Amino acid sequence: MDKSDLVSSSPTLDDVRSVSSVLELYTTSPLLGGLWKRPQLSPRDRSRVTVCALVATGQVAQITHRLNRAMDNGLTKVQVSEAMTQLAFYAGWPKVFSALPTVKDVLEKRAS
Repeated sequence: MDKSDLVSSSPTLDDVRSVSSVLELYTTSPLLGGLWKRPQLSPRDRSRVTVCALVATGQVAQITHRLNRAMDNGLTKVQVSEAMTQLAFYAGWPKVFSALPTVKDVLEKRAS
């Protein structure tokens, strides 16, 4: 993950900087430069955790970009499907059903 990952539904770094230069620093240093570089989890697994957290907390607007990134990092359609099923039981059907249109859109666009 790098600075270019803050696109799509996410604000750009210029957007972040215009509101708070300190928030930009925290985003680029400990988050993108630290957390995502730790070797204990692969980028795919970090992405999977991120997507699951977004679904579980109802942050649907962030899912498109993060799910695409997760799939770029190696997450498969079957793994996405299994994660959504697992999340339905642990995060709740309403959260998963709210995310389904976005997840479906990403999967369909990547299939073509």
